[in-house]
Amino acid sequence: MHKNDRSSWKRSVALVWLGEAFSVLTSSVLQMGLIWHVTLTTGSAGALSLVSLAGFLPMAVLGVFAGTIVDRSSIKRLMIGADLFIAGVSCTLAFGSAAGGLPVWAVAAVVFVRALGTTLHTPAFNALTPMLAPPEMLGRLAGIQQFMQSGSYILGNAIAAVLYPMFGLTAMVALDVAGAVIASVAVAISGVETPRVHREQVDQAGAGALRGFMRDTVQGYRELRRHAGLFAMLWIGFAFSVLFSPISALFPLMTFEHFGGTTMQSAATEIVFSLGMIASSAWIGATGGFKHQGVSCVLAIALFGVTTLASGLLPASDFALFLAFTFAMGVSSPLYSSPQMALMQRKVDPDCLGRVFGLYGAVCSWAMPVGLIFSTLFADSIGVTRCFVLVGVAMIVLAALSWSIKSVRTIDQH
Repeated sequence: MHKNDRSSWKRSVALVWLGEAFSVLTSSVLQMGLIWHVTLTTGSAGALSLVSLAGFLPMAVLGVFAGTIVDRSSIKRLMIGADLFIAGVSCTLAFGSAAGGLPVWAVAAVVFVRALGTTLHTPAFNALTPMLAPPEMLGRLAGIQQFMQSGSYILGNAIAAVLYPMFGLTAMVALDVAGAVIASVAVAISGVETPRVHREQVDQAGAGALRGFMRDTVQGYRELRRHAGLFAMLWIGFAFSVLFSPISALFPLMTFEHFGGTTMQSAATEIVFSLGMIASSAWIGATGGFKHQGVSCVLAIALFGVTTLASGLLPASDFALFLAFTFAMGVSSPLYSSPQMALMQRKVDPDCLGRVFGLYGAVCSWAMPVGLIFSTLFADSIGVTRCFVLVGVAMIVLAALSWSIKSVRTIDQH
């Protein structure tokens, strides 16, 4: 596989990532605007659930096949095409908003189609970095990527809070389109060179093309299965995400019901959690994180478990301590996700990276609805504090089980 000139990899990465950071920022602004639009116009939890489901389904259902498309395409062209496609879809929102009416079904449809573009863009972006950067830099870059994404989400929410009441969705759509165009230009001028498409893949047609496509998709699973530690971490990551998602959704309920807090205190928990993620990501980006990345993943699970369990046992008067535990929960997320991404980028055959990241994204996308169903079923019946305790204990058990798997303990040695 062709590798870019190592002397210029920093410039290429900087250009691509700066464009991506701006695109994530503007997408976050529009996403928050859509959530507020649905909330204010319907006041329906069902409507919000419908829009959320529309955004999650493409990656969950099509993520595995998206990875095969990535590995069969020019990643550079695919990223540019996906960004411009998302921008084009966003433009349809502007017409509906300008006309004075944007029903929930229209928002859900736009979110769904935008997510199709994201389903292709995400594995392509993740597969691009190891083509540019030296293997020893992948851990730091994973931390920097997490830092940029976390910061963009926080800043995006703040910008949305200013733009939505003043200008509505139309200005947010314009900003999102600008972000996509900037990201596309950044990739185009970055000097990135990605592998050429094999002619035999392009020339196939009909049943032969379908068989070849499915064969390539299965090969991505086999490549991941070949690395016992990474395969185990795929399912550990799924379990981690299943347990992680209900706790993040239950923060407001914990603040209001258990601590008797205010909306300001509820916002404080979200901010503190995000600050924990940013602090952890910045440390990983600056230092590379823990030397043993498999150990980092297990420690992250244990940290989240202990702090979640402790939060569920706090008396109602200890909200300040709850904020400290919330910060630690935020710290645990990049400690898990960044090393896992770096390990996959370093160990997986570059020709299969798109498929592996597509498979990983598809599996972990199902974790959110499974976790939210868990929180819906149990939070009302057993109470929010007991939910925290139950999830905390489950996380500690998951950490112990993860450490008991030899291929995970020794994943850095292979």
